[in-house]
Amino acid sequence: MKVPVRIPTVLQPRTGGAAVVLAEGDTVGRVVGSLVALHPGLREVMLESDGSVKRFLNLFLGDEDVRYLRGMDTPVPEGSEIVILPAASGGRRR
Repeated sequence: MKVPVRIPTVLQPRTGGAAVVLAEGDTVGRVVGSLVALHPGLREVMLESDGSVKRFLNLFLGDEDVRYLRGMDTPVPEGSEIVILPAASGGRRR
């Protein structure tokens, strides 16, 4: 099944400028695997050497952070969308 994956602006140069990439898979891990197979330049910025997602990236299945579901084993239902979001942090309190 093809799943739309929304790519953040900071990673779009590695997808040829695409903001949405259709990747295949029935779990989040398989969709991510398909995504990096389609755009190999994403692998080094998205994944650790063990295949886990780098900690400064968040993956959402719909409105749910997959870390609080089943992680990379989270099933992807028909009609779903995955969103990649860079983690927001830092800043100085005033």
